[in-house]
Amino acid sequence: MTAPELEAAIERYGDMIFRLAYSYLKSRADAEDVMQETLLKRYTEQADFDSPEHERYWIVRVAVNECKKLLRSPWRRKTGPLEEAPETAVFDAPAQTELFQQVMALPPKYRAAIYLHYYEGYDVRETAALMGANPSTVQTWLMRARGQLKTNLKEAESL
Repeated sequence: MTAPELEAAIERYGDMIFRLAYSYLKSRADAEDVMQETLLKRYTEQADFDSPEHERYWIVRVAVNECKKLLRSPWRRKTGPLEEAPETAVFDAPAQTELFQQVMALPPKYRAAIYLHYYEGYDVRETAALMGANPSTVQTWLMRARGQLKTNLKEAESL
């Protein structure tokens, strides 16, 4: 891959990789690390892809694997989040902020499934392949995530 091709890949996939990693890891710094690792692997990968969809699929799969690898790392298990510097996204509408906070409160597998299915537009079968799970498992994760979101948002609304 040449430098101009890498720049084009960064333009095409950078934001998507970052959003996926952030939904998994809930940390801007970790999401940036995953984005860099993923793009570095794409730069060093010598394979030619059949289509842009094939390349996108490969990139999402590598990003998911990098997120999982980071979550399994001993450093991650032995340290805690910085409570002094909370990271939150800024939205125009309070409802968007509330929904974002509720989605980020879900377990990582639910967050990733929600992101890939609803934000990136992958169907259940594709989401399952990207996450390394069975399609029925992903359907269950999506159902449970929607149920948790519905319950949590109703509770927040009643307060």
